[in-house]
Amino acid sequence: MSQVEGPESIAFSSEVDYESLPPHVPVMIHMTAGAVAGILEHTVMYPVDSVKTRMQSLQPDPNAQYRSVYEALKRIARTEGFWRPFRGLNITILGAGPAHALYFACYERVKRPLSDAIQNGRNSHLANGMAGSVATVLHDAIMNPAEVVKQRMQMYNSPYRGLWDCVRTITHSEGVGAFYRSYSTQLTMNIPFQAVHFITYELMQEQLNPNRLYHPGSHILSGAAAGAISAAVTTPLDVCKTLLNTQENVALDSMNISGHLSGMANAFRTVYRLGGMAAFFKGVQARVIYQTPSTAIAWSVYEFFKYFLTKQHREED
Repeated sequence: MSQVEGPESIAFSSEVDYESLPPHVPVMIHMTAGAVAGILEHTVMYPVDSVKTRMQSLQPDPNAQYRSVYEALKRIARTEGFWRPFRGLNITILGAGPAHALYFACYERVKRPLSDAIQNGRNSHLANGMAGSVATVLHDAIMNPAEVVKQRMQMYNSPYRGLWDCVRTITHSEGVGAFYRSYSTQLTMNIPFQAVHFITYELMQEQLNPNRLYHPGSHILSGAAAGAISAAVTTPLDVCKTLLNTQENVALDSMNISGHLSGMANAFRTVYRLGGMAAFFKGVQARVIYQTPSTAIAWSVYEFFKYFLTKQHREED
């Protein structure tokens, strides 16, 4: 497909090609763009993420059983207050900024040498997937504790008064290790998620934006497709991660599990025993609805800031 031209397509000369960043461009360009993209990604779609967490409950309270995302949001706002779907957003923002800064910076820095080695500098899907996987390890190391607190506060009838009450209670009753109880599962989920995500995004860019110009429409469409596909195929792992993060009391009690559930294998067995294969896809609709626009937002914002900051940097040189 030829490059789509129009008012939203911004062409660059070879001296200002934002896709071909020279070695001297500071890593802070990627980190700043990534941080802004991550915060906006999680903020805009946060209420849907809250619904997803509740819909993944294996033994939900009768008052927290929902037929659809829209019905869930409407009922939560009506019965628990308008701001209830935003509970836990503060810890998500605190984690998303630095996590996404490292995530995008690592991806950009790792992708190029891998592409040089594998495809002599040409775009390599293998290099994109490997770079995304490496970036995920750093991202999740920062984001996993935030995910634990966020999901505990999103659950129906959450007992925590606020962010610091949740952190103190978990630390006191379960230990610091509780914040990383789902880390291995998170990586097991996010490495394939991000590999599929980056490969899909770069593949879509090859078709929609072969000249790799700054083209907002192509970044939005590519990001949306990448988010939807990767979210759908990794939902079973996300269900297990949610169980490990929330330690859902009713579900664990029904299985006569004392103490705290840990380990990916135990989570898989528990999910299957509680609901069979269907349980692994609980909340898939909400997960896809959340990830599709979220990933589109993240990539479009990231590409814009990378373009803008790179242009500013070159003008200063």
